[in-house]
Formats: sequence, structure tokens, C-alpha cells
Amino acid sequence: MRWPNEVGKMERMKLILKPVEPRQGLQWVLQAWRVFARQPLGLAGLFGTFLFLALVLMLVPVVGGVVVLAAVPLLGLVMMMGTAAAVRGQRALPGLYLAPFRTDALRRSRLLTLCAVYGLLSLLVLLLADSIDNGKLNELQELMAAGRDDARTREELQRLLADPQLLGGLYTRLALTALLSVPFWHAPALVWWGQQSAAQALFSSTLAIWRSKGAFVMFAATWVSVLAATGLGLGLVLQALGLSGLMGAMAMPLGLTLSVVFYASLYFMFVQTFGTGDAPGVRTDEDAPDEISPPA
Repeated sequence: MRWPNEVGKMERMKLILKPVEPRQGLQWVLQAWRVFARQPLGLAGLFGTFLFLALVLMLVPVVGGVVVLAAVPLLGLVMMMGTAAAVRGQRALPGLYLAPFRTDALRRSRLLTLCAVYGLLSLLVLLLADSIDNGKLNELQELMAAGRDDARTREELQRLLADPQLLGGLYTRLALTALLSVPFWHAPALVWWGQQSAAQALFSSTLAIWRSKGAFVMFAATWVSVLAATGLGLGLVLQALGLSGLMGAMAMPLGLTLSVVFYASLYFMFVQTFGTGDAPGVRTDEDAPDEISPPA
């Protein structure tokens, strides 16, 4: 199978760390929505392919869940490749998931190393959080999945939500997951397009997030606002139409759409932070860049 030439053009990109203005955080989200509007089915299909494979893997006890965690960096990379193709007018095809395994042995090894480290650290985060909440999150998920709406269920929900162990576990998950995401945010793309080692990619990603922290905060704030406004707006519309019972049914396609757009925005973050101006559909600042140096 031949990959689109337009995606391959970035395979030997010379990466340079560019200064990023805080306002770009909003632009990354807007650019992602625009490219999604160009090819919604292709990008959604690319993300949906991962979800399907993840569901199949989850059928394998213990090992399947670990593999899904480890595959998250590859998901981000493939979604970036699909977004790059969509920007150039090419179709984002599920076959892109094979690209990381058909590349040269060195780059494949580096990507798999990133995946293994990410999967292991994510597993440790989950185990630590589970020990803190003492299984309360699992109880909450099972209660919500049951879909019952009676007085006893509501009372049980209130009890769980007020439990300090549950809150402690949730805060631990959020804090440690956020910290873990920093070195891995750009790392797969730095290995793929920049041909950096796994260690250098983790260092470069961390440095880039720190250098563009203003834009990153704006990016996060924009997504929080989008999620809040979307959930509130949908709830008000359905309530006004007397269709509040459809909220659960609408949540899945809405969540899928927002997830796809989020992963599409990673492409614009990467090329505007490290790009040399050769990526289409992306404007980069002309300020003098700094070369990326590996860790000592």
C-alpha cells in the first residue's frame, strides 16, 4: 500500500523550536474545527477505527487494557497524519495505522519505546489512584452505567460524589495524567517527522510545552469552554424541546466529534511549534527560532 505523498513530505522535516504567542492556543482549536468540516467522515472514521480496535483488545483480560493504554501515543500520531492529509485535500484512511509499523526499524523501535513507557507509567497512575479511592470510581461508573433513575440511585450517587476517597482518586488521576502528558505531547511526532530518539523527543516536547505555556493554557481553557458550552447548550435545547431523555443518546456522537477535533488540533500545535513553514494551511511566526538540543 502506498501512502499519500503529501504526508510523506514531512518525514524529514528539520525541526526548530519557534516562539508561540498565547493567542495561538485559540487558533489551534479553530483550525482543527475548519479541517474537520472539510473531512468529517474521514477523520471520524480514523478515530473510530482506534475505538473499535480498543474494544476488541479490551476483551483480552489485563493485557488488552495495558496495550490500549500503550497505544495512545500512536493514536495521536496517526490522527496528526490524517489531519495533515486532510489539510492537503487527501483522504484520511484507516490504513495510516499501519504506517508506524512499515517505517524503518530504528524509527519503529523508538515509537514502540515511547508506547511502552507511556503504557507502563499510565498503568502505575491508575493503580495509585485506585489505591487512593479504594474502588469508589468503579462503583460510580457501574451505578451510572445501570441507567436507573430512582430515589435510591440518586442517594447512592450523592453519597459517592461526596466521598473524600473518590475525590482524592480523581484529583490524583487528573494531576498525574496531566504531568505525564507533557513529555509525551509532541514526542511521537518528533520521532516520526524529526527522527529524534525517544529520550530526545521527550525532552523536546517538555521544553516546547514550557516555552509555549501561554498558548498551551489558552488551548486548554478554550477546550474547557467548548466542553462546558456544548454540554450546557445541548441540555437546554433538549429540555426546551421536551426531549431531555435523549441526552444520553446524544452524548456519544457529541463526545466522538469533540475527541476527533481535539486530536486534529494536535497537528496544528506541532507544526506551529516546530514547523519550518512548509506545512500547508498553517501560518507560523517569522521570529528567529532556536535549534532543539538533546538532553545532556
